[in-house]
Amino acid sequence: MPKNLVAVSNKPHAPFEFEEREIAAPAAGQVRIQVKACGICHSDVLTREAMWPGITFPRIPGHEVAGIIDEVGPGVTNWQKGQRVGVGWHGKQCGQCLPCRRGDFGNCERLQITGIHFDGGYQKYMLAPIEGLAHLPEELSFEEAAPLMCAGVTTYNALRHAGAFPGDLVAVQGVGGLGHLGIQYANKFGYKVAAIGRGPQNAVLAKKLGAAVYIDSAAGDPAAELQKLGGAKVILATAPSGKSMSPLINGLGTNGSLVVVGASPDLIEVGPIQLINGKKSIKGWASGIPTDSEDTVRFSSLTGVRPMIEKMPLEKANEGYDRMMSGKAEFRVVLTMA
Repeated sequence: MPKNLVAVSNKPHAPFEFEEREIAAPAAGQVRIQVKACGICHSDVLTREAMWPGITFPRIPGHEVAGIIDEVGPGVTNWQKGQRVGVGWHGKQCGQCLPCRRGDFGNCERLQITGIHFDGGYQKYMLAPIEGLAHLPEELSFEEAAPLMCAGVTTYNALRHAGAFPGDLVAVQGVGGLGHLGIQYANKFGYKVAAIGRGPQNAVLAKKLGAAVYIDSAAGDPAAELQKLGGAKVILATAPSGKSMSPLINGLGTNGSLVVVGASPDLIEVGPIQLINGKKSIKGWASGIPTDSEDTVRFSSLTGVRPMIEKMPLEKANEGYDRMMSGKAEFRVVLTMA
């Protein structure tokens, strides 16, 4: 019988260890996925560094999963063996409590997060609750689909709910793992896209991805440059730095919103008058549920939005994780399963 190779965190703050385990059978309400690809996301630090309250070890991280259903559990009738599926951050919600009904899934008492509450995709075979599954279109490779389960749905979902309309000025701060997808989605939504990066090196790439304007934050005041363009309806902040987000608020136009998707421990500093003048706002956005993931991959498939990826075999999970954490990845690291 073949074995399941896993990259597991056996204790906090330690490198992944590789183990061969028996391939587990799915329980009722579960499927077993033969993982084809799994993206390495910065949020995997919550597992490896034990930053999520109550997390237990050993734990296998990974919430950007793409693969094929290998077996279905007892009572599962709406999913079949052989289907192409993805699994993202929200593995399961109850769907019944008040936070769930309001869309505030982070406060659902029965929320199960992939790679935190149950083992994720840093393995060749993974068990997943059927509530967490999303269909994957044939047009996307598994390696392309994997980052869309988190980085993709986060930027796509944030932008489509931000209140901008075709022709509006939308700025994307950061040309990295999230930002390079945000620029593409903003362009395909019909916005006038301004990409904000640090240094001139990303200007050509940003325009290739769909930006009409590139603003070098190291060369001047990006807020002033946005005001020259009429003020942004939306600024999608993807860089994990509250300090770099703070000056952007003055670049918003009337009724403009700073939408934060880049997680950072440092504070965003803003004065009340900055928000009162022009009725500006700041809001955060986190990922989405499986139906949002399906919307994301369908839209990406139809419009040609694709992540830029570096592929590494599962056996190099530590190297891939370190490369992601160093900020040197271009732009998403994806583990592949031989």
